[in-house]
Amino acid sequence: MAKTTNLTIGIIGGGQLGRMLAMAAARLNHRTIVLEPQADCPAAQVCNDQIVAAYDDATALAELASRCDVVTYEFENVPVTAAEKLSLSVPVHPPAKALSASQDRLTEKRFLNNCGIPTAEFRAVDSQEELEAALAAFGGKGVLKTRRMGYDGKGQRLFRGGEDAAGAFAALGGVPLILESFVAFEREISLIAARFQDGTVTCYDPAENIHLNGILHTSTVPAALSDAAKALAVQSAEKLLAALDYVGVIGIEFFVLPDGSLVANEMAPRVHNTGHWTEAACVISQFEQHIRAVSGLHPGSTERHSDCIMTNLIGDDINDVPTWLSKKDCLVHLYGKTEARPGRKMGHVTQLLHTGKA
Repeated sequence: MAKTTNLTIGIIGGGQLGRMLAMAAARLNHRTIVLEPQADCPAAQVCNDQIVAAYDDATALAELASRCDVVTYEFENVPVTAAEKLSLSVPVHPPAKALSASQDRLTEKRFLNNCGIPTAEFRAVDSQEELEAALAAFGGKGVLKTRRMGYDGKGQRLFRGGEDAAGAFAALGGVPLILESFVAFEREISLIAARFQDGTVTCYDPAENIHLNGILHTSTVPAALSDAAKALAVQSAEKLLAALDYVGVIGIEFFVLPDGSLVANEMAPRVHNTGHWTEAACVISQFEQHIRAVSGLHPGSTERHSDCIMTNLIGDDINDVPTWLSKKDCLVHLYGKTEARPGRKMGHVTQLLHTGKA
C-alpha cells in the first residue's frame, strides 16, 4: 500500500489558501514545503519550510520535487510548464490539465461546453473590430474580460447597452479578450467538490454568493436552491472532474436562472473562497478534504451541521475584528497580512446560524 501518512506535501503559492492548506496538513501529521517568491507570505508562518523562488524557477522546482511526496497548488495561475515538469518526478494534484483548462477563459468555456455544461454565450475578441462585432451580436451588452490572469473583478469592463466601445480593446491592454453575454440570473451559487484517487467524488452543499466591486462579500449556506438544481450542480461537477481526471478540491461557480436551470460561470482548480464556511459548519473542511484527496486518504464527510454566513474581511474591514470576536458562534480566521489595502482579503468570518439567530 502506498504511503498516505507522514508525507511531505509541496504547495505552490504562499497566500491565504496555501496557509489554510498547510494548517490542515499539519493536523493530519503531514509536513509542508511552500514554493513562493515572497518571503513573508501568509503560508510561511505555518508551513514547515519555504523555498523562496519564482514559481517557474528550474532549480527551485527540482528541489521541491526531490523533497516532497506529492505537490499541489493554491492558485490557478501556476505556470503549466512548471506543473508538467514536476509531474515527471513527483505526483502533482490537481493535474496540469486542469491548469490548462482554467487559465484561459475562452479555453475554459469551451471545455465546460464540451463536458455538456452550459455557459453564457461568448465570443473571442482579438481586436477592436472583433469587439464591435461581438457587441453587435449580443445587442450591445456583455462582460468584456481578459482571457488570462484576471480575478476579483480585475481586467473586466461591463457593457450595459449604449456605451461607446471605442478604445476598449486597447484599454484592457490589447491582449486576447473574451466577451460574455449577460445572463438573466436570479442568484449566484458555487459548489465545492472533491475527487479522490479512486474516482470517488464528494460535494459540499452549494453556497449562495454575493459580490461587491467584483470581490466575494458573503457566502450563505444553505442556498435558496431546489433539490433538482442542486442535483444538476453535482452532476456538472462529476462530469468536469472525470473529464480532467482530477484529484483534489475544485470550486465551480454557477448562475441560477429563473426556471431553475444552471449556467456555469467559471471553475477554479483549487480550494475556493466560497468554501471557507466549511471550516466552521462541517467537521471536515474543504482544506482537509483537499489534503486527504492529494495524499490518498479516505474521503471525509461533507455533511453540514449548521447553517452559516461567511463574510470576507476586505481592506479596512480588518478593523471590525474586535466586534466579530465579541459575537456568539463566530469563527474568525485572519491571514497574517500586516498591511490592509483596498480590495485585499485580510481574513474571513463564519457565523453559525444553527440557533436561528443571525
